Amino acid sequence: MEDLSLKKCVPCSSKDLRPMTEDAAHQLIPQVPGWDLVHEVGTWKLHRSWKVKSFTKGLEVFQLVANVAEAEGHHPDLHLVGWNNVKIDIWTHAVGGLTENDFILAAKINGLDLHHLLSKKTAK
Repeated sequence: MEDLSLKKCVPCSSKDLRPMTEDAAHQLIPQVPGWDLVHEVGTWKLHRSWKVKSFTKGLEVFQLVANVAEAEGHHPDLHLVGWNNVKIDIWTHAVGGLTENDFILAAKINGLDLHHLLSKKTAK
């Protein structure tokens, strides 16, 4: 199995791009530890959350994630809930479901050094 973090997202404009099946998503989820498969309003998504040390540390997390997302040309939904809860949802909006791109982006986010931004209770 190829390391997803070494792959590059493909453009979502491809007419051949289709959402993966639930079974395919369950095959890939072990490659992105900390992420959960969630089914919301008929759409499968990847979801992850962290508690950060402060509001501004949450914004720093967003900037680090944004840098990766821009480099990949694939953009997650970022949420700062309350003052210290960062939540990220990833799915391919263009197809209304999950594609390999979503798992690639999640793997790259997992590779970020966020430890110094996280609350001690969640920093692992």
